[in-house]
Amino acid sequence: RAEMERAQARRLQPHFIGSFFRQGLAEFGGTLHEREPGRWQVNHVPAAVRDAGKALASGWRKPVVRRYERVTFQKERLEASGKPRAEFLAPGHPLLDAVVDLVGKRHGGLLRQGAVLVDPSDAGTDPRVALCLSHQIRRGARPDGAGEDGRRVVSERILYVELGPGGAARKLGPAPYLDYRPLGAQEPGASELLGLPECRWIARGLEDQASAFAIAEVVPAHAAEVRETHVTRIGKTKAAVRQRLTREIAHWDRRALELREAERAGSPAAGLNAARAHANAAELRQRLASRIAELDAEAAVEVGTPVVRGGFVILPAGLLRRVRGDSDAPPPPPPVETQASAARARRAVMEAERALGFEPVDRETEKVGYDIESRCPRGGPLRFLEVKGRVAGADSITVTRNEIMTALNRPEQYILAIVLFGDGGEETVHYLRRPFDREPDFDVTTVDYRLRRLLDRAGPPS
Repeated sequence: RAEMERAQARRLQPHFIGSFFRQGLAEFGGTLHEREPGRWQVNHVPAAVRDAGKALASGWRKPVVRRYERVTFQKERLEASGKPRAEFLAPGHPLLDAVVDLVGKRHGGLLRQGAVLVDPSDAGTDPRVALCLSHQIRRGARPDGAGEDGRRVVSERILYVELGPGGAARKLGPAPYLDYRPLGAQEPGASELLGLPECRWIARGLEDQASAFAIAEVVPAHAAEVRETHVTRIGKTKAAVRQRLTREIAHWDRRALELREAERAGSPAAGLNAARAHANAAELRQRLASRIAELDAEAAVEVGTPVVRGGFVILPAGLLRRVRGDSDAPPPPPPVETQASAARARRAVMEAERALGFEPVDRETEKVGYDIESRCPRGGPLRFLEVKGRVAGADSITVTRNEIMTALNRPEQYILAIVLFGDGGEETVHYLRRPFDREPDFDVTTVDYRLRRLLDRAGPPS
């Protein structure tokens, strides 16, 4: 259940998919307008998108049409009083799949080419590199080698590994790029920035380094998770197969004995004899042994090697600011102080969680859209807490796009924890549930909120 809740917090829909689709459709000349909250009218589907839908079409798929009266990315928005029923745009819908296919064909090469992004929250000067890897786990082949899907993929996962200049590596969350922004039109170009002395360590060998780290630190957890669920499913299937076939075998064994006794007594049954019943039982025993062997082979999953799909360089805002020569702007706080105050705020929130009877875990380094994951030992859903520490009297707090999207995905479990530091060293913790009510625009990386307004809606830890 905990794994499902984590997956729900980082799931692609509805907000990620809606943001992607609106931007992607507009790029190919499509138009859509929001008619009711969370419900959109697609006035024009370009010919390129319709053609892509035809290429992906199969017997069960609907065609991509020129116009959609209403679409939505949220199941609860399918119906609206007095309005047309909306179509649910999710993976598998022909319109969404056609846009995904076109975007992949037009921009897929950019993944290997890479990009240079800016981390606006990093005041340091050390660049990093994030590499995207895909990892597959396949089920074992059937003993007879039959079946086209004998070694089909049972799990495929996209992994992100971040590398630093000193050789340090760490695992990132499912969509780390959402917290970064592209280079602006007035900022130095990627070639100039990659030529800086701080970027000299960025070379081709980083792919091997990322793969080695993934194999050692990330792949085992993926394999263990898949084995647990896959092997459990196979075990249940084996138990069901044994129960059903053993019952049928017992029936035909018993029937063979009855028929043999009847034949000895001189009153054989019409249309069936003991030999046929015995043969049926033997055939079922063979089928049982064959099916169990197939399931045993499928249970032996094969763990593949991670494959690098793309990557991007992450330039800290502090380095970019130094290159631009922004000497007139007030310098940002030193990164050590920022990290220290953030760690202090997380400690305060974890103490508050423990006082409430929860078991918190610090997950800030994983960049999953929240800082602390808290579990109730008596059961119940996980709590996802994003922590912001500010000195008393501060004007605002900055929230990343990734944090907002995660909050919108799991509004009933997400808490914005605000920690105020007093002049005397005291700490005051405030909890705000459902802190955000709308997703940011597609090109927005961070959003500033007035601290006082957030505090007016917040309450004590609970």
